[in-house]
Amino acid sequence: MSSESRLREEICDVGRLLYGRGYTVGSAGNISSRLEDGWLITPTDACLGRLDPATIAKVNLAGEWVSGDKPSKTLALHREVYDRNPGVGGVVHTHSTHLVALTLAGVWSADDILPPLTPYQVMKVGHIPLIPYERPGSPKVAEQVAQLANRVRGVMLERLGPVIWESSVAKASYALEELEETARLWLMSNPRPAPLSQAALQDLREAFGAQW
Repeated sequence: MSSESRLREEICDVGRLLYGRGYTVGSAGNISSRLEDGWLITPTDACLGRLDPATIAKVNLAGEWVSGDKPSKTLALHREVYDRNPGVGGVVHTHSTHLVALTLAGVWSADDILPPLTPYQVMKVGHIPLIPYERPGSPKVAEQVAQLANRVRGVMLERLGPVIWESSVAKASYALEELEETARLWLMSNPRPAPLSQAALQDLREAFGAQW
């Protein structure tokens, strides 16, 4: 199996898992992966739970649609991430319920939608800033993400959902799941829990190289 074929299969596997866990519904969300000669990205209005490896869109380095079904309308956003962070191999965007609910209820801050609550949130996710609402596919969102792509592992699109990037599609999905579960914990806690202490954060930096 070629490396491109493996990436097509990985996108389908991750999409099916995220859909099965309820992190995306209907035809919401998209996934992409870097190739040597361009990118793979899920088609526009495709259900992540029912992807076909053969119909995943392929786009060349010039951004031209090469094969498969029509690429997702968020292609420009994904390209900004890849262009500005050579270590990124995969990008995942969902409309995860608790994270979207968090933006409706009010995030912790514009620079960090959640406080540092758990060690794995700190280690695997890190700072996630809020991108104010724009319509789906808006070039304004891609422009804002471009300024952050090499500083954080992801962003939260107000009323739409998280966009997370990592060295692979699978790792991006793991970070997204960690973020969604942290949002769920935050929203279900009353009173709100205190963030991890500065001493605890420093310990995570020294022991695991956490970026917080």
